[in-house]
Amino acid sequence: MTKGEQTRRKIVEAAAPIFNKQGYAGSSLNDLMEASGLKKGGIYRHFSTKEELAAEAFDYTWESVWNARLLHVDEKATGIEKLKQLIANFVEHRSPVAGGCPILNTATDADDGNALLRARVTKALRSWLSRLQVIVEQAQKRGETRSGIDPKAVATLIVASLEGALMMSRLQRNDEALRRVQSHLNRYLEKEVSASS
Repeated sequence: MTKGEQTRRKIVEAAAPIFNKQGYAGSSLNDLMEASGLKKGGIYRHFSTKEELAAEAFDYTWESVWNARLLHVDEKATGIEKLKQLIANFVEHRSPVAGGCPILNTATDADDGNALLRARVTKALRSWLSRLQVIVEQAQKRGETRSGIDPKAVATLIVASLEGALMMSRLQRNDEALRRVQSHLNRYLEKEVSASS
């Protein structure tokens, strides 16, 4: 990695928690300069716009979060067990980058005004849904699910439930909603999706 690439990475790592906590509009250049230890010119030598930096910071944050969600997922486990572990990781292992789930934060922040960030968060959401859907499809091929299960519907239900519970937990300042949704999703997977129910 060149010195320029190292500096660029340092800027992204410093900016990621700022954008994730404060949003694009709420993150000032002064915040970014203070966190990175660089002057305005030092930042703009590596990024042509604040929007470009925010997009790369989102990608960095999402990659960090996704890697945390994959912790301890046993690749030899059944599809149902993998899904349950991913759900548990969402509940137990919050974002390693301060500010919480970047999809929830950035989707709300970029909904109407930032096409680049909206595209990045949409891509991340599609990737998450697709990965869950593939797990269900593979489970179907191995006969682990009931016939007629719609993998896309299962993935959508999991993501929508977790993200909604996260929003509620943040507002209520406790994890009760997340715990309830985790229990509900586990029962749903065991009783409605699993072939062994």
